[in-house]
Amino acid sequence: MGSPRTAESGSRSSGRASVIDSIRGCTLAGARIPKEELRRRITMPEYLRLAMRAAIRAKDVDSAKQHFDAAHAEGAQQPDPPESPVVVFINSKSGGRHGPELKARLQELMAEQQVFDLQDVKPHEFVQHGLSCLEKFAGLGDTCAKDIREKLKIVVAGGDGTVGWVLGCLGELHALGREPIPPTGVIPLGTGNDLSRSFGWGGSFPFNWRSTIKRVLDRVTSAPLCHLDSWKLLISMPAGEKMETPYSLKSAEDLTLDQDQGINGVFPEKQSYYQGVFYNYFSIGMDAQVAYGFHHLRNEKPYLAQGPISNKLIYSGYSCKQGWFFTPCTSDPGLRGLKNILRIQIKKANCSNWELIPVPSSVRSIVALNLPSYGSGRNPWGHLKPDYLEKRGFVEAAADDGLIEIFGLKQGWHASMVMVELISAKHIAQASAIRFELRGGDWKEAYMQMDGEPWKQPMDKEFSTFVEIKKVPFQSLMLRGDS
Repeated sequence: MGSPRTAESGSRSSGRASVIDSIRGCTLAGARIPKEELRRRITMPEYLRLAMRAAIRAKDVDSAKQHFDAAHAEGAQQPDPPESPVVVFINSKSGGRHGPELKARLQELMAEQQVFDLQDVKPHEFVQHGLSCLEKFAGLGDTCAKDIREKLKIVVAGGDGTVGWVLGCLGELHALGREPIPPTGVIPLGTGNDLSRSFGWGGSFPFNWRSTIKRVLDRVTSAPLCHLDSWKLLISMPAGEKMETPYSLKSAEDLTLDQDQGINGVFPEKQSYYQGVFYNYFSIGMDAQVAYGFHHLRNEKPYLAQGPISNKLIYSGYSCKQGWFFTPCTSDPGLRGLKNILRIQIKKANCSNWELIPVPSSVRSIVALNLPSYGSGRNPWGHLKPDYLEKRGFVEAAADDGLIEIFGLKQGWHASMVMVELISAKHIAQASAIRFELRGGDWKEAYMQMDGEPWKQPMDKEFSTFVEIKKVPFQSLMLRGDS
């Protein structure tokens, strides 16, 4: 088990932290910010707002040219760029009843065209057409568009999945050489909000949210930048099995895996490939199985999940039905430890060779964690003492260190003590790359999830399924909310 934690380990209760976050939101700090002054600092000129919307709707940047021509007609007065332009993406279905109300409040505090509902405008459409509109105008000599493109900041109002979706689309700018990449802040609307917690934006939607939203937008304008590692997930599996995937996991034509080192067995003649990116965690096992069941229950009966508290109660109740607490691992092949189906190899920092890591026989869930926040603010890796870190060859975990922490959960009772931070999880490794190799048998499928999006992974008795995790070469830019 993990070592004892230091006295500076932070809060022992994420529930208490969430209450504190909400109480902070009840202060009158937001009321001291003049609304018109805030609007002036973050709102773009009308012709640019309309041009970006037109380009996104038509999926054609040239369709916005009329707005450029009108703004630059002879005698037209050129507007000054805002001090700190902000664009907000909101998942209006998140946060229960607060989603639509928050959208209306944001449109009140800034221009309506700068608030994008993800039900209507997807982040990749904004990147492909909206930002391209600013870039084209800047190329035509529009200094206001150029200044806005360089200073633009993004706010995501949603849960971790929504934040990751937006970050992934913004990351495409790096691959295309379209710098700079706008940094991102968060308004937490999800259930866990671990990304939001990790960067100081709070773990829950505040009680006094109308004034708090004003304060958040003001904070975004001057928040310092920080970095976030992201991790590419690659799946290679025998062809023929159909797999229902979450939106963050896409089918791919071909993927390059390190097939020359440490492979146990042979690859099938035909394979299917999938890839995706995660920012917080990837897991295999019982926790993913519970998440999968909860996800489908919520889709079938959305009236049961009307907000974070309701979601957590249903999630806890559903986990008790899965046999994680009361069914012995040996009683059912479907509930045995992961050692029966799984091999783990890792690459350590500054090392090019794969190293086989033993899977503890008692472990029923394995998690690869990037952030110091998991399961609504818990830190299952723990705050480890320097002598323990040195003994295990670990370094202190951070979200931008190029390493990912791998730990295990044994069963419900063990996981419960880990989640209330009485103990640390079962430490397995720190790595710069991971390869999971799965082979079926009595198990025909495994449950997996990344950043809260679960799926059912088919397995073959004859050929292995490979899941490789590699660091994305560039880091996402985040805004620090608690500085």
